[in-house]
Order: sequence, then structure tokens, then C-alpha cells
Amino acid sequence: MRLIKAMSKGVGKAAPKLAFTALMALGAVSLQTSFVTSAHAGKIYVTNEKDDTLSVIDTKTLEVIKTIPVGDRPRGITLSKDGKHLFICASDSDTVQVMDVATDKILHELPSGLDPEQFALHPNNRLLFIANEDDAITTVVDTQKKTVVAQIDVGIEPEGMAVSPDGKWAITTSETTNFVHWINVEKLVLEHNSLVDQRPRHAEFTKDGKRLWVSAEIGGTVSVFNVADKSEVTKINFEVAGIAKDRVQPVGIRFSKDGKLAFVALGPSNRVAVVDTETFKVTKYLLVGRRVWHMAMTPDGKQMYTTNGVSGDVSVVDLSTLKVVKSIKVGRYPWGAVYVPSK
Repeated sequence: MRLIKAMSKGVGKAAPKLAFTALMALGAVSLQTSFVTSAHAGKIYVTNEKDDTLSVIDTKTLEVIKTIPVGDRPRGITLSKDGKHLFICASDSDTVQVMDVATDKILHELPSGLDPEQFALHPNNRLLFIANEDDAITTVVDTQKKTVVAQIDVGIEPEGMAVSPDGKWAITTSETTNFVHWINVEKLVLEHNSLVDQRPRHAEFTKDGKRLWVSAEIGGTVSVFNVADKSEVTKINFEVAGIAKDRVQPVGIRFSKDGKLAFVALGPSNRVAVVDTETFKVTKYLLVGRRVWHMAMTPDGKQMYTTNGVSGDVSVVDLSTLKVVKSIKVGRYPWGAVYVPSK
């Protein structure tokens, strides 16, 4: 109120208007503060592939609270099922690093094969499936014994990795051969290949495990498969007004908490597509930072964080309004992100 009184002195008839404007400004600040403090308590760990670091973002303050040095060119990152350890793909160090979440210290490294890009942890919290781009193989590591269980030949330049919620299938996508490789986890053998559009980068199972979504970066599409018979259900195309078609490059995929929406990062178009998972129609495009790669969400379904490689920042999306509420500067070329709950 002191602010409003001070602004009212000597402005005559303009005072009510100025007072109203000040109240609106204060209200806007209050709304932003409300959003921040209501966010799910935890941290977002972001891999910065040009800085060889992780940036740690507090989900309440929406600020970077720590920067952690790791191996060379960190990309993929995932949290153990018990929430105790982070697995980090240090691609140029040819290793997977294991970090203690409680201390943010690297405990040890796992054998990974050459140039690990992405990986996926089995629901048993033990087997780690790793895509080795330079070797054209998928490496399977026992994270408890710290040994390689199997190496499975796949297509050229594998990158995307996913494991089905029931643990029966591991998926590798090969960028050059344009295949989705279906690996039988029980037998650890390649059983089926599905052709997709050019340069598949990411694979993501729906939470019920019934469908698999695969992004094709150069093809500009997302293919959706029925897991039961491995048939293609549909292929989703994207058109962003004012953006050249060749700049609409799908990469990361995430699903909303209720599974009704899919979010697809569209690379150098600087957009995230919002897709209805029943109709497969794009309902909205969200403008984020430059060269959006991947996304992480808070488990309450309230926030989404996008890693924007070229602009070196993370966009925070309020999922209740589907609006970007903040940009957070991190390291150079942020790539992967994962949510870690506060202890």
C-alpha cells in the first residue's frame, strides 16, 4: 500500500488508474510466486554436453543451485528405480557414470561400449540397456555386478533406447538404417525390426505399455506402434506456421501424468508439440528455447522442463496452462534431463 500511496501523490485524476496498475502488477508477482512455491519439491539434473557438467535446478525456486563436473560429453541421464543413483552417459569418455544422489559424488563407472548415447533401465533396477553409436550394438550391463551381460548387434548408429513397463521388450533405434529393433529381454536376442522414417532418435512406451512412440528426426514424423503385434498404428506429422519443414525435427517424447497428452520436442523449430494420444492430433505448439532436445517432468504432473541445446537454457512449462513460465540459463548445449525427488 505504501507503493500505491507514493505513486498517488501529485498525479490528480490519474491516481486511481496508477493505483489499479500497481495492484495488478503486485497480483502478477503474487501469482508467479504461488506457482513457484506450489511446485513439486525436487531437483532437475541437466546434462551439458559441451561443458562436461550437470546443472542442478531447484523445482521450487526455479534456479540453478549447483554445477557438477562429470565425464566428457554427457548426454543420456536416468534415475535408478529406488531413487538413490543417477546413471550418466559420458559419451566421449566411453563410459556410464554412477552418481550417489545424496552426495552428488561419482561412485564408480560401468562398462558401456563405445560412445554410449542413450540408455534405459529395466524395471528390475538392475539391467541397463545402452545404445552404442560407434559399435552398432546394444550393450546390456548388470549394474550390481558391474559387468557386461550381452552385446546385441543392431543397425548402424543406434541411439534411442527404451524398455517396456513389463520388462519384456528393449527397444533400440538405429539412425542410419532407420529401424526400430525389438529385443526379447528374457532371451537377450533381437526378434523383430520395424522400419520408420529417416533418422529415428528416441523411443518411448506409453505408461500402460500397450504402445510405442518413435521419433524420426529427419523424416519429421512420429510412428506409433501396437506393442502386442508390433504393427504401426499411425504416423504423426507436424506443421509449424512460419517454420520450414526441414527444421521441424522430432526428438524427445514424454507423456502427461494421465497419459492423455504426448509432448514431442521438435528440435530447431524451437517448439514442443502437444499431441492428443487418442486422436493423435496436434493440439498446440509451445515456443521454447533454441534447438529443444529432451524433456523431464515432475511426478505430480505440474511442470515440464525442456533442454534447449543452442540457447543453453531450460524452459519451464506450467502443464496446467500449457504455457512457458520461465527460462533458466544452464551450461553449454544442455541435452538430457531427469527429475530427482528431494530427500
